[in-house]
Amino acid sequence: MIQKLFSYLIPIKIYKKKSARSKTIEVTWANGELVLDSENTNYSYGSLQRILRYGLRNIGYDQVLEMDHILVLGVAGGSVIKTLVDEIQYKHKITGVEIDSEMIQIANQYFELDKIKQLNLVIDDAFEFVLKTKDQYDLIIIDVFEDTNMPNFLFEKFFSDRICTLLRSNGYILFNTMILDEVHNVRNRKYISEIDSKLFTSKMLPRIEVHNELIIIKKND
Repeated sequence: MIQKLFSYLIPIKIYKKKSARSKTIEVTWANGELVLDSENTNYSYGSLQRILRYGLRNIGYDQVLEMDHILVLGVAGGSVIKTLVDEIQYKHKITGVEIDSEMIQIANQYFELDKIKQLNLVIDDAFEFVLKTKDQYDLIIIDVFEDTNMPNFLFEKFFSDRICTLLRSNGYILFNTMILDEVHNVRNRKYISEIDSKLFTSKMLPRIEVHNELIIIKKND
């Protein structure tokens, strides 16, 4: 494809749309791959895929392969789902929750998310879904953004406690956060400090991208 080849020289935008939630959604060929961006940040593939791949590698691909059910809060273009299915060869159930139906249309059209048979996509608010779900999960990936903003509820103790109750023994939470200033650093440290250290083991991974910090929480056996 000619656009893919030229994208190694210069990014080639192939889709752009105004979005109520993300201001602008763009699909671009960049360095030979399709990426999904909002107005100010990468939403799927590109740097975001590298970040979440790094988190999954830290948990351990062998452990991921043994999991029965993975929950992804914040699907966007579905890059972490593609990493699970195409790269790690994960064969079991994935539930993806995305509030923006326009985003799912783009994910299906450009990134063929609807061809992944083990994926159940739910159009819902992450907070509402977490309150309603009766399932238990081996891994919960939290990747919820509106452009560069992260909703406050993600860091509230009520939400983190609820997320933790949805984990099976030895299950993991992989939480992608954005750090733009010292207030965000303080927010992340507070979040970690409120996790019950008797029941859970938590850590922040060294950053591989300037503004993203991954938090990993493991439910002890």
